[in-house]
Amino acid sequence: MRHFLTENDFDRNEIIEVFEQASLFKKNRAERPGSDLAGQSWGMLFYKNSTRTRVSFEVGIRELGANPLVIDRSSTQIGRGESIEDTARVLSRYLDGLVIRAHGHEIIEEFAKHSSIPVVNALTDFLHPCQIYADCMTILEKKGAGTNPFAGLQGKKLAFFGDTSCNMANSWILAGALFGMDVHLAGPAEFQPSAQIEGFCKENGLPENWHFTTDPMEAASEADVIYTDVWVSMGCEDQEQERLQKMSPYRVGAETLAKAKNDCLFMHCMPAHPGEEVTQEVLDSPQAILFDQAENRLHMQKAILRSLFSLRNKTQAS
Repeated sequence: MRHFLTENDFDRNEIIEVFEQASLFKKNRAERPGSDLAGQSWGMLFYKNSTRTRVSFEVGIRELGANPLVIDRSSTQIGRGESIEDTARVLSRYLDGLVIRAHGHEIIEEFAKHSSIPVVNALTDFLHPCQIYADCMTILEKKGAGTNPFAGLQGKKLAFFGDTSCNMANSWILAGALFGMDVHLAGPAEFQPSAQIEGFCKENGLPENWHFTTDPMEAASEADVIYTDVWVSMGCEDQEQERLQKMSPYRVGAETLAKAKNDCLFMHCMPAHPGEEVTQEVLDSPQAILFDQAENRLHMQKAILRSLFSLRNKTQAS
């Protein structure tokens, strides 16, 4: 059974097809609903609160002709100690696919191990692959670089600021390795990329196309894209004051964009906190493309679900 847990779970040709399909879904959205997943039921299991992830997946599943079922972990037997193995086996008897937003990456890996239906990573503390695919789609659109990420993103410099040990930083490291991007990460030394993402890249034979620095201006220099994320993620609230203090030198402001290329894009996966990781001035600037990123989550996730269903049919036919 094929799943989408990490950015490299699709091969090169499959990734190109997914990006092309996402672009078509966006172009032809007026023709919804489609019939790609007609008559199916897809579960959406949430361990974490969500706005963009929940709405974009629920709308996308409906637009593909399927029925979305939102499952809150706290209202299920998982919250009372039922094993993931048993839950995965039961849900596989009811559903055609399962989208999961969780804390530990091991949770979705365990679900995938015991599921006979496709499992999609809608975010874990380790990776956020759906967001990265949508972000890459957005960069390609804004740069007029077509739909092929292997061609259009090659050599592009992306600078990530703040908590460079977070899931988004990990996913950009992985995307840089996949698409030949030059990824620079700037943040406090104690929040630099973890050994986990380094080990993952080595295990999967991926190049190290990333550089860490504590100097934000060095990272921003001649960047094509400036990216940041929240400094205090869900589950880190007890570290809020420490994080805000240590990361303040990495706030993205006008001076950051001034070091980058003239046509540099500013990106943020949201929710944004003006005055913390980014200034209001930057959020209001024409270089900010946050809402384009958010919209493209819908189209990209539809393409991912369609691809998984198609791959499942091919596997069953063989």
